[in-house]
Amino acid sequence: QVQLVESGGGSVQAGGSLRLSCTVSGFTDTSYYMAWFRQVPGKQREGVATCYSGGHSTYYADSVKGRFTISLDNANHVMYLQMNTLEPEDSATYYCALRRWRTGSWVRLAEYEYDYWGQGTQVTVSS
Repeated sequence: QVQLVESGGGSVQAGGSLRLSCTVSGFTDTSYYMAWFRQVPGKQREGVATCYSGGHSTYYADSVKGRFTISLDNANHVMYLQMNTLEPEDSATYYCALRRWRTGSWVRLAEYEYDYWGQGTQVTVSS
């Protein structure tokens, strides 16, 4: 029922920019968390950035801090990831994820914390 669809991936030269989008359908809650993850074949999925529907908190992995910006259009359930100054090590399949609000402490960039996932979009950065 709940579906997340990523878009905006592609191939760019090092130093270039891309903006990824994630559109959510089948979900109308007003309080929720969303995140971007990325994965290279043979490696664990890596948390990139997270945000909250209330707009008061964002978190970034050290590897992308200062280069990537996460944002969320809460009214339309669309999340974005603006990626600037891309490097070859940013090449990966990027996934969006959604976590329903619930009580208890949790780890924001941990894959297992999220309830719904998109199919992924490929980003390739050439030297």
